[in-house]
Amino acid sequence: MDGLPSAQVEALIPLLAAFDAAAAEGHITRAAQRLGVPQSSLSRRLKAVEQAVGVKLFQPVGRRVALTAAGRELFDRTRGLVQALGDAVDVVRSDADPESGLVRFGFPFTLGPVSIPSLLADFHAGAPRIRLSLVQAHGTALVGMVREGRLDLAVTIPAPDDLPAIILGFQRLHLYVANAHPLAARGLVDLAELADEPFIANPPTYHLRRLVDSWCAEAGFTPNVGFEITEFETLRALVAQNLGIAVLPAPETPHPGLTRVPLTGERERSIGLVSGNHRPTPAVARLRDHVAAHAMSYLEHAREIVVRTRWEVDFPG
Repeated sequence: MDGLPSAQVEALIPLLAAFDAAAAEGHITRAAQRLGVPQSSLSRRLKAVEQAVGVKLFQPVGRRVALTAAGRELFDRTRGLVQALGDAVDVVRSDADPESGLVRFGFPFTLGPVSIPSLLADFHAGAPRIRLSLVQAHGTALVGMVREGRLDLAVTIPAPDDLPAIILGFQRLHLYVANAHPLAARGLVDLAELADEPFIANPPTYHLRRLVDSWCAEAGFTPNVGFEITEFETLRALVAQNLGIAVLPAPETPHPGLTRVPLTGERERSIGLVSGNHRPTPAVARLRDHVAAHAMSYLEHAREIVVRTRWEVDFPG
């Protein structure tokens, strides 16, 4: 009958999750772990997908797997189907029991030691049956995971322009130097004065690095970055050893070896609570509302947070 799926499609539908996971991960072991199935079971499902489609979809590349041209075409056309089905099931389950569920939540490294854990502990006390799967990463990575549906909710610095976001505040950035550094005695420093200083910074993929690079370019120089590191606490420790200077937000835990020196101009970036462009489950909405209502009282631990406005873009649903 017209409108009914073909035999090949009927055979393929139960296997799409395996294909989607393997195509996204590019690695059989990680795809099997993602689905919670044995690797051998996943391999059988992928062979069944290829038999149903009638063409080769994967090719080995070292220890990984890569999509063939046909596989890429199929993945581009089906990649949203598994997520859409998963979202539908999640909503149905959550509607049936709004007191439980899973929230995949991300937050940045600079708010990890004190602020966000304290905020989540308070939420858990009031919603103990809601499970939280936590990811800590830099802002660009967090935004990417929200866009891809791998996170339901994330605190990001800065807030992106293309996703629903609540502006929680603005994080000020300052120059940090070792206590013995000549600039430690200064009350204010212009960025142009730092042209000959060695910098310690995050990799270029980090928003903070791109922001500092752009500010230095406006001041007429390219920063001389002698050390690149992803981890902020180690970065501060390197600065305290007088191996270079850094432009950073205030730490949440004391660093007696560092001196903070204010920079001229407005040196800050937004803190956003970000969600995807889809209806949140009740559990996600509950955490979203809790963070929006209480975040600033916890972010006081992360000094130099400026509150200007709260609601910038309303979340759907």
